[in-house]
Amino acid sequence: MKILHTADWHIGKKLDNYSRLEEQRHVLAEICEIAESENVDAVVVAGDLFDNFNPSSEATELLYTTLHRLSANGSRAVIAIAGNHDSPERIHVPDALARVCGIIFIGFPNSEVPKFCTQGKVEIIHSDKGFVEINLPNCDFPLRIIHTPYANEQRLKTFLGTEDSEDALRGHLQNHWQELADKYLDDKGFNLLVTHLYVMKKGDPDPQEEPEEERPILHIGGAQAIYSENFPKQVHYVALGHLHRYHRIDQDPPVIYSSSPLAYSFSEANQTKYVVLLEAEAGKLINYKPIELKTGKRLSRGKFDTIDEAISWLHDHSNDLVELTIISDNYLEAADKKRLTEAHAGLIQIIPQIKRINETEYAAEIDLSLSIEKLFNEYFKSKNKGQEPSEGLMEVLREVLGEEEEKH
Repeated sequence: MKILHTADWHIGKKLDNYSRLEEQRHVLAEICEIAESENVDAVVVAGDLFDNFNPSSEATELLYTTLHRLSANGSRAVIAIAGNHDSPERIHVPDALARVCGIIFIGFPNSEVPKFCTQGKVEIIHSDKGFVEINLPNCDFPLRIIHTPYANEQRLKTFLGTEDSEDALRGHLQNHWQELADKYLDDKGFNLLVTHLYVMKKGDPDPQEEPEEERPILHIGGAQAIYSENFPKQVHYVALGHLHRYHRIDQDPPVIYSSSPLAYSFSEANQTKYVVLLEAEAGKLINYKPIELKTGKRLSRGKFDTIDEAISWLHDHSNDLVELTIISDNYLEAADKKRLTEAHAGLIQIIPQIKRINETEYAAEIDLSLSIEKLFNEYFKSKNKGQEPSEGLMEVLREVLGEEEEKH
């Protein structure tokens, strides 16, 4: 049995105002090509299918066409769970057409998937709250999946009956998974757990290189991380979504974040993106390997003291999406910003970093007998740690003053 593990597609996501939809079309086509060339039997998408609760029609179409292609007309199982960026109601809506294609959408914790069999012989033979067992047409043993989509604290209380304390939540999830494992998992099938949660090995430090928008939700409604030791030992592989870099949390069983297919934040600059290919037999995982995704623009960061240095670097990274930090004594002039933006079509952010100046260099008291220009200069320095206003800013002030004089 071969299984492809992917996650965090975030279809429709932009980088600031820069659309990534075309890149997403290409990278999702690449994932389909990997599934086809490797002749996989099942595909698992571990959450964050969309980037927001109300995806555009283009994003919705891209998701459905990609999953349909992955399903190979009902001869390959596709299991897609909701992440924290998804509307569980939207993901969970029963879709008879999806089931005909062997596509299983799971939106809520404790969901029970209806039984079905496709013309391609993908068949659900057992289903329970949080569990599904699937017969695949080219395998003589079943695929068992314990599934837990992302849920906030209230939803976990509603669907799993958890209490308020983090230990109770963690313990309840562990007991829920263990009960399903004891009931359904043995060595006559391959046992997979798929979830979209923040998971770590107990005692390890928190990951630092993660998207800024993911960091506030590294906890489930205030509860701390789920530990790898909370997963049942009967499970042969844990397929995770939520964090965007490829990361092995633990080895026995392998607990793996597959990574997002594209870099979606400059905190992911220079990361390599992957899908994970599993090879399995009844009762054991034979092998798993990350497969590098080559489609999509890389995100790069650069920091420079001069505009000329920055432009030279931009030319060397012409195919990347870039963030620039310019270190200088003065704020960037409009002409400098224009030079930078004209040098690179994928320049997303320019961050001016003003060198620190001794705060005692500007006067603590302002002499009101000074001219307007001098008063503005002193005021600007008082608000910017002694930094002088740029000549461009002073020219704007003079224009404003000139217009006021003309009015009077």
